[in-house]
Amino acid sequence: MSNLFKNLRSIDLPSAGLAVMPALFVLLWSTGFIGAKFGLPYAEPFTFLFIRFVLTLMLLIPLVLLMRIPWPSSPRLWTHIAISGFLVHGAYLGGVFYGIYLGMPAGLAALLVGIQPLLTAAFAGPLLGEQLSWRQWLGLGLGLMGISLVLGSKLEIGESLFDGFGISALLCVTAALLGISLGTLYQKRYCTSMPLLSGAVIQYLAAGALLGSGALLFETRQVEWSSTFVLTLAWLVLILSIAAILLLMALIKKGEASRVASLFYLVPPVTALQAWWLFDERLPLLGLVGMFVAITGVVLVIRKPANKARSR
Repeated sequence: MSNLFKNLRSIDLPSAGLAVMPALFVLLWSTGFIGAKFGLPYAEPFTFLFIRFVLTLMLLIPLVLLMRIPWPSSPRLWTHIAISGFLVHGAYLGGVFYGIYLGMPAGLAALLVGIQPLLTAAFAGPLLGEQLSWRQWLGLGLGLMGISLVLGSKLEIGESLFDGFGISALLCVTAALLGISLGTLYQKRYCTSMPLLSGAVIQYLAAGALLGSGALLFETRQVEWSSTFVLTLAWLVLILSIAAILLLMALIKKGEASRVASLFYLVPPVTALQAWWLFDERLPLLGLVGMFVAITGVVLVIRKPANKARSR
């Protein structure tokens, strides 16, 4: 069995398959918001996520052992990885799932947390000492303008901004955005030597402890084990938490991680399209324009200047 996983790690991917893998990763990632929409009628958010993390760890820990993935080298690094897990998985997923649970459309939630590169760039200056270029400042401005247009698009047709969801949902998704942004910066600062797969185990353990505590303190922990919930849970565990991270490992090994980052701006429109098809979630014309403006802003922030790209 261990030889099988060694062969999996050393597999040489065809160039044609490698070309589509970043887009496949982003497509899979976008289904997480749809999974929340499908599963939350049957379990409360923290309970839902706690079950997801427990099942993921039951599969991921044996995988790490069979593949002989190294563990972090020091207790200090374990602590830093756990803190990043609280933020990147606990706060982020907890906020997104609770926002959707409280009625926020999945497409809007994806767009709001999709501006994470904008917030990360804004925080990188004071926290990491990084300087923003004029292109990135322009991207920040466009991102904020686009989000304002999306949130204001309902007002264009005479509806309340919070029709279908309350300000609590918006605050939950805002907390998710802050969590993923700060967690990304924290991981960049303190977890650069983190082994991806074993580091994910530590992050999931930390996030699971956080969300399990939330379920004990604030929820009834009742679950309706319907076929829809079981299938949704299986998708989130097997496809997102396991397959997607193995796909990311393969991309990093082949030097394609930067292409994944450049395609992340496609997550909000892909999610919005899925939500429209599955749940009839719609954005008016002004909202669609705002989404395009916000995505353009994200592209400007994460895109490397041409001279830097050539130097690499």
